[in-house]
Amino acid sequence: MIASCGRKTGETELAGRFAAAEDGARWVFGGALTFGNAAAVLDAAGDLAFPSSGVVDCAAFGAVDSAAITVLLALKRRAGEAGVDLHFVNVPSPLRALADVYDVEEMLGIA
Repeated sequence: MIASCGRKTGETELAGRFAAAEDGARWVFGGALTFGNAAAVLDAAGDLAFPSSGVVDCAAFGAVDSAAITVLLALKRRAGEAGVDLHFVNVPSPLRALADVYDVEEMLGIA
């Protein structure tokens, strides 16, 4: 176990990351996106060129918490500043529910 943000997280929870797919046309995310790894995930995403289609496939998200929404909003903002219209597809129910609670579905392009 690793202590992070006042709680313990397992190694698997820290494994989430974005990766370019389809020759950079889209990003895919695999793993968890929680307080335990949000800063590292966001930092690592900065090393990727934004997907040429603007599509981020969220089908392989694992555990999520409100930090996932923060990361997606930060990526959306960064992309907008770079002139890319980033939107999220295949959003799993737990992530969609968080977006609904924070009323950001439309902002994230998952409405």
